[in-house]
Amino acid sequence: MVAKAADTEFPRDKPLVVDLDGSLLLTDVLYESFLNVVPFGFRGTSTVLRANSKAAVKHHFAQTSELDYATLPYNTGVMDLIHVAKAQGRKVYLATAANAKHAKAIADHLGVFDGWFASDAVTNLSGTLKAEVLTAVLGKNGFDYIGNASSDFPVWEIADKAYGVGLSNSLERQLVALKGSNYVALDGNEGRRAWFKTLRVRQYVKNLLIFVPLAAAHQFTLADLITNVIAFIAFCACASAVYILNDLLDLKSDRAHPSKHARPFASGLVQLRTGLLMVPALVVFSLMLATTISPEFVGVLVGYFVLTSAYSVYFKRKMLVDVVVLAMLYTTRIVAGGVASQIQVSEWLFSFSMFIFTSLALIKRYVELATRLDRGLPDRSDRNYRIGDLDVVAALAAAAGLNAVTIFAFYVTSSDAQISYRHPKVLWLICPILLCWIGRALMMAHRRLMDDDPIVFALTDRISAIAIAAIIAAVIIATF
Repeated sequence: MVAKAADTEFPRDKPLVVDLDGSLLLTDVLYESFLNVVPFGFRGTSTVLRANSKAAVKHHFAQTSELDYATLPYNTGVMDLIHVAKAQGRKVYLATAANAKHAKAIADHLGVFDGWFASDAVTNLSGTLKAEVLTAVLGKNGFDYIGNASSDFPVWEIADKAYGVGLSNSLERQLVALKGSNYVALDGNEGRRAWFKTLRVRQYVKNLLIFVPLAAAHQFTLADLITNVIAFIAFCACASAVYILNDLLDLKSDRAHPSKHARPFASGLVQLRTGLLMVPALVVFSLMLATTISPEFVGVLVGYFVLTSAYSVYFKRKMLVDVVVLAMLYTTRIVAGGVASQIQVSEWLFSFSMFIFTSLALIKRYVELATRLDRGLPDRSDRNYRIGDLDVVAALAAAAGLNAVTIFAFYVTSSDAQISYRHPKVLWLICPILLCWIGRALMMAHRRLMDDDPIVFALTDRISAIAIAAIIAAVIIATF
């Protein structure tokens, strides 16, 4: 256990002692450290495996991680209390079960603490031990304490005034019974209300690609529709698991992003441990649904999860490889729809999908780079693109999009189209629609009017909706 205090003489007014994880911070530095290390592999894995205490594990991750303490989500309510206490001339101390490295760094960054108490490589300063240390230094009932969990009860018991941050109803009732009027409730983590946002429900529209093989084959039986709906839900659950994993691994870069800093995990609205529990739960749920379809569909879903996880951890940091992998992920949804419905996805549809989704992925990168350029931000250290690459990225996006139209034009003249459609020449109307839509998407991105996700934009933009409706109408006319 490490303790550091400026002195042991305190003014008449009782000092304020503040817990760190979940109290001063709307996050937990142990999970922050763990997630900071994961993308780069476990350094010193054997040390973690040999660790015989929680304190040793905390110490290892603290020493191997590099957190940006300035961008961590601080509880403004707790910070206000600290500033009020300082204005009253009271001493303020940080007392945390987090490792001393984090406690010192945060105390130095904020510059408001008169001292700090924290864990070291051997001792975990939590619960009863924290209460004993604070009693020895400050005396029983000699301080006020801000905490957030059941492990803080031993400290609340010997504190004069108790502050509870974001407590559950049951914990709050216990603390009221313990302290009576000497208990004050403070707002804390809003995970109960905000965790739903982490699922990114609006991104589910991408999984509608599962229905493309069914539509292309003109196969609309009730059994096939039910199967595809189950497949759709399975992919939504799996996708949410990956979105959460991606957000957890991208905490540092998201907090530095002009808009992504408001995401639930980055802003502290949802606890990190909640996300770490949600990932396996969603994966298991999606696999349970997948097993009701077929073993082949399970294989495609597992392949999707592995590839998209690899993208989150590794491929998204590789220039151009990232956009190809994104295109593969979108195309995998179409393949999954074919497997679910037992429909063979044609080479035409597969190649068209790869090119059109590569184009959209490149537009996504263009928008990201353009945003950084407009806001005067430097190049991202976790991406292998430079702001100066804007023109090249735009050219590649246009080339991939136009190649997709070329492939579609060849399909219209193929024997496959002659067999599948009663009036295949009507499909030629789709080519100019696609040309206009791709060109407009690039122009909208250039004018900074494009959402950071072109596919979501395409499904919410009025002009894009008209284009999609026109394409569907052309297909229907060609079919009947």
